[in-house]
Amino acid sequence: MSVQHLSEQEQIRREKLQKIKEAGVDPYPAALYPVSHYSADIKNQFSEATKDQFTHVCVAGRIMSINDKGKVFFIKIQDRQGIFQLYVKRDELCPEEDKSFWEHVVKGGLDLGDFIGATGYVFVTKTGETSLHTQTLTLLSKSLKPLPVVKRDEEGNVFDEVTDPEFKYRQRYADLVINPSIKETFIKRTKLINSIREFLNERGALEVDTPVLQSIPGGAAARPFITHHNALDVPFYLRIANELYLKRLIVGGFDWVYEFARNFRNEGMDRTHNPEFTILEFYTAYKDYFWMMETTEQLLEKAAQDVTGGTEVPVGEKTISFKAPFARVSIYDAIKEHTGHDVSAMDEEGLKNVCKDLGIHVDKTMGKGKLIDEIFGEKCEHHYIQPTFIIDYPVEMSPLTKKHRSKPGLVERFELMINGKEIANAYSELNDPIEQRERFEEQAKLLERGDEEAMFIDYDFLRALEYGMPPTSGIGFGIDRLCMLLTNKASIQDVLFFPQMRPEKMD
Repeated sequence: MSVQHLSEQEQIRREKLQKIKEAGVDPYPAALYPVSHYSADIKNQFSEATKDQFTHVCVAGRIMSINDKGKVFFIKIQDRQGIFQLYVKRDELCPEEDKSFWEHVVKGGLDLGDFIGATGYVFVTKTGETSLHTQTLTLLSKSLKPLPVVKRDEEGNVFDEVTDPEFKYRQRYADLVINPSIKETFIKRTKLINSIREFLNERGALEVDTPVLQSIPGGAAARPFITHHNALDVPFYLRIANELYLKRLIVGGFDWVYEFARNFRNEGMDRTHNPEFTILEFYTAYKDYFWMMETTEQLLEKAAQDVTGGTEVPVGEKTISFKAPFARVSIYDAIKEHTGHDVSAMDEEGLKNVCKDLGIHVDKTMGKGKLIDEIFGEKCEHHYIQPTFIIDYPVEMSPLTKKHRSKPGLVERFELMINGKEIANAYSELNDPIEQRERFEEQAKLLERGDEEAMFIDYDFLRALEYGMPPTSGIGFGIDRLCMLLTNKASIQDVLFFPQMRPEKMD
């Protein structure tokens, strides 16, 4: 960035930077800084009885406020636990005649946003605030760009939080500084993932990794991102799902595998969709979708308790109960209840007529499965607020799923709906290689009709199935959407550190 594009504040900070250097102080020192204590720990543990344990304390953090009293500064820093006050007195910091460090660095050089470290002893001020009586102060990093001004009360609580989405999502690093409550969302996200890992690991599941770059974008109905592998001189796809690779591992002899995967789908963006997202998939040999429903209930009940402390979770103005068991409704019954149409025996033409009657757009690329999916998504999905398993899908919607053992034309599949959105998708997995080939061939016909979300034929996966795959149940959870529920966030961008955005014009 050239000088003429700098704001007045940015120019002033660069002038201060130069003066700090001229004073012989490195504004970006490389040495280790030995932090010994953190803000909340000090405040919780310091007392008259324990003060001897706080005579040699070293803290560090970002400056959030400076109160200049002439020869005394009250500086509040923010560390990983919160806000803490430093009491800095000129004649104690610079006891000799030379006061240049005070003049050029402390008084003339420090700004909000700078990182500093301080050593000293803990005491309580006349106003009752636990503080550090500073004996040494070190500039650790000079901030050249001012943070947006945010007002706080005496306890450091924010009461005019910056809410502009363009700023929050594009400059998450600054958002986390000025809106420290945002950190709690991402701490809960980590708790959620750790809770699920614990659940699966305790039951003997094995965490694995599978390829992100794939020669065939398999395992889901979605439009992929395409790239090119220069060394091999072939196109590759960013994975839309990790399902087919995890099932290859079941073929190879692992009974239960799981993966937290980054998936990519070259589709629309809205409050519940981001082109890059996190999914958990796991596959278990010798199980079916009935077992998977019970396991899903147990997993989510535990996750809700670990993340929120209970099973009743506020979501907007609603309360979602993650207490098992969850309701179970067939997709045909759901459509009949919410549209008045019984589509269970309809062919493609009949379904198109229903769509037209309901005001749902159709085109020539849509097969029977896509039409049913559109009807359910447009007219039914939003009704299911409490956790509900939508079960027993038509075979046309589920090319990787085993046919239902007692209901012709259906498959053993469920989608878990919560707060009107799909959170998980699960099957009794199709393990008949001949039938799987036929299903892929039907998908290929849809591709020829122009359905960009239809599946490719994965011949290597078919070869794997021909070696034999035991009866298996698998599931995929949308971690971002689940995190939205457990943190009471209305937009997927609020639970992603760095959501995708249109490129910003930079000078």
